[in-house]
Amino acid sequence: MNRSFARIAAGRARQSGFTLVEMAVVLVVIGLILSAVMIGRDVQRNAEYTRIRQTFVNQWAEAYNAYRQRMGVAVGDSLDHPREMVNGRNFGGNGTSLSGQDMTTVTAPPAVCNAAAGPGMARTMQADLSLITLMRQAGVELPPGRGPGLEDRYVYQDSNGNPQEIQICFQWNRPGTPSGSGNVMVISGLTPDLARALSAGLKGAVDANSGTFRQEGIANGVMAAGAVGANRGSLDWTVNNTQRYAQQANANTFEDQVATVVAHYRMNQ
Repeated sequence: MNRSFARIAAGRARQSGFTLVEMAVVLVVIGLILSAVMIGRDVQRNAEYTRIRQTFVNQWAEAYNAYRQRMGVAVGDSLDHPREMVNGRNFGGNGTSLSGQDMTTVTAPPAVCNAAAGPGMARTMQADLSLITLMRQAGVELPPGRGPGLEDRYVYQDSNGNPQEIQICFQWNRPGTPSGSGNVMVISGLTPDLARALSAGLKGAVDANSGTFRQEGIANGVMAAGAVGANRGSLDWTVNNTQRYAQQANANTFEDQVATVVAHYRMNQ
């Protein structure tokens, strides 16, 4: 009996630990779980970017078009002497003729924003014009944004989990403007990931220097690094996820707020 009991006890002792195969299986399962978590975060972030494009940027483009159809002029333009430009009422005086003017040399009117110009915008805003007020007076329905009075803003998280805020303004770009001429939506507060996602959704390409969606200050004809001759190449957005907000130094940690850019989205009228 004692010998049998000893053999049973020894067998149980041998079975109490994990084999190398069992440990390998456990490690593989853990790796799969971590990979799924990382993929899930990317999927969730991409879904948020799509939602921003569809329910915020596109709806603001529709709001602009609705204002144009209802009022007969661009946002902030003069009803008596329209200029066909955003804030045209503050361009050269209502009675001044445009004939014979070289539009590449004129001073463009200030942007139309709500409360303040977006961070990083090159253009100042028109102090006595409110984008939200103009839209409401025209009876235009706006996307919800951040809430009443802040329909021009949208908050999201960057790749480090820090809050970022998009802001919408409108302005007229004179011919020769690097990011394109005409009436444009100015979108500030874009991380490089979001800028590329919006670019792909709005024009089918992720670059910053072509088509209807470009980075502010980046010209269509700029030569990309390594491009030769007529093949000028595409330019990436000038910030990346290693750069910190407002500083854009390559010293980003996973706790920092990611640097942002300003984009111009050309309106169709």
